Amino acid sequence: MSCRCDIYLMLYVVNWFAGNADDMGNIRKEELYRASATLKVPIQQVTVMDHPDFQDGFGKIWNTSLLSKIVEKKIHDHAICIIITFDNYGVSGHCNHRDVNHGVRKFMLDTSQQDIEAWELVSTNIIRKYSGPVDIWFSLWSAQNSLNGQMHCLLNENPRRSYAAMSQHSSQWVWFRKLFVSFSSYTYVNTLKKINK
Repeated sequence: MSCRCDIYLMLYVVNWFAGNADDMGNIRKEELYRASATLKVPIQQVTVMDHPDFQDGFGKIWNTSLLSKIVEKKIHDHAICIIITFDNYGVSGHCNHRDVNHGVRKFMLDTSQQDIEAWELVSTNIIRKYSGPVDIWFSLWSAQNSLNGQMHCLLNENPRRSYAAMSQHSSQWVWFRKLFVSFSSYTYVNTLKKINK
């Protein structure tokens, strides 16, 4: 299996579950396509799954084993070698974010493929979360002091593009999300931690 790992295709397919929260699945699907276009992600690399077992919402627990199988199929179909997912807290504590982490972790434990790497987005505490670009220094320090390159810090060189991409999600683009994107450290810097097998 050849592996696509150049910098712009680190995550070959953007997967997103429509979820159909508030019966807005089709609207949010179109919004995702527009946001991806803003971020210059080719449309053929965006997959929206509308699965009855993966409906959005608190209290709706997703099947970890089924998620693991879906991850395995996408990896095989698209020759993916790097997975980036949420960590166990899921940035906001959303149960579906955490379920995705559990599905990827299950895949990593079960797979015999040695050329697959998985990285999780490190959730920060509330002070760091809303410290905007100030958190860049702490994130860089944390990544540099991690053992054996187990953490990497990714700086966003164009925060305005992130804001523009988020604004494409017009059904969810309410005042508090605008504030979040403006002041969130995630708009400016993200720390990834390697998931070890």
